[in-house]
Amino acid sequence: MRNQKLRLLQDSHLNNHTIQTMKIAVTAANGQLGTAIVKELKKQVGDKNIIGIVRSPERAGHLGVELRQADYSQRDTYDVALKGVDRVVLISGMDDPQKRIEQHRNVIQAAKHNGVEKIVYTSIIGNENKTAFSAVVSSNRQTEEDVKNSGLNWAIGRNSIYIEPDLEYLAAYVEQGEIRNCAGNGKCGYTSRKELGAAYAQLILNEQLNQQTYNLVGELITQTQLTQLINEEFNTRLIYKSVPPEEYEIERKAELGDFIGTVIAGIYNGIRVGVNEVPSDFEKVMGRPHKSAKEIIHAYKEMI
Repeated sequence: MRNQKLRLLQDSHLNNHTIQTMKIAVTAANGQLGTAIVKELKKQVGDKNIIGIVRSPERAGHLGVELRQADYSQRDTYDVALKGVDRVVLISGMDDPQKRIEQHRNVIQAAKHNGVEKIVYTSIIGNENKTAFSAVVSSNRQTEEDVKNSGLNWAIGRNSIYIEPDLEYLAAYVEQGEIRNCAGNGKCGYTSRKELGAAYAQLILNEQLNQQTYNLVGELITQTQLTQLINEEFNTRLIYKSVPPEEYEIERKAELGDFIGTVIAGIYNGIRVGVNEVPSDFEKVMGRPHKSAKEIIHAYKEMI
């Protein structure tokens, strides 16, 4: 751990005094990605340097860091929450795409108002036109532009799809006997929240990564390969079944509602048409390759 911290300091040109006095805020810190980022930052720079910004501090005591209350929709709450903060990790919100643009601007403007020196944004892989998920992608691209035009130092990560939801849904897959979606033979570079947590810690700390956008993507695999890996690790006998995008969207809407159902169907249709097949910049950020899908699945099994 000590060698890891020393390497980080050397890579980012941060001295011990800077590390000891720097305050890093993570928005939406009690969400799953936020929690992963906070955990990694605590390892790197200690809990006294981290501020978790959340809507309900009473629900975030498990983070073990200073907590401040703020809401993306209320600019004045971020004007207060970002006082004395040097760097901010802005985690993409979960609201309607058009609402998110203004919500993220509230954080960016409050950061500028408070003299924050650097902002890192958690964006996503995807295409702005090809699928029902495109509206979400487009809103993320607008926030990317807002971050770049903020006048602050910045870095942007574009997340691939988390592998954890598939693993968390395993009992339902086993009951159905299959993994069913519309991705077909398309490939996806699955990632994990833990891998992303490590990457975003580097993006906020390492000065050499400033003013760039990075695809945070794992190895490219098909749904059939994902199914095989799950079978090998969990001793299941699942098969992969591909269905037409229109049929899958109807199924997802029926189970999850129109908005979320459309988003999920759009994500898998994106895999189908190849929007997730992008080169990975993970090793540029971390100095090591992204963990394989097999390694991530095994690590998940070890934790449950």
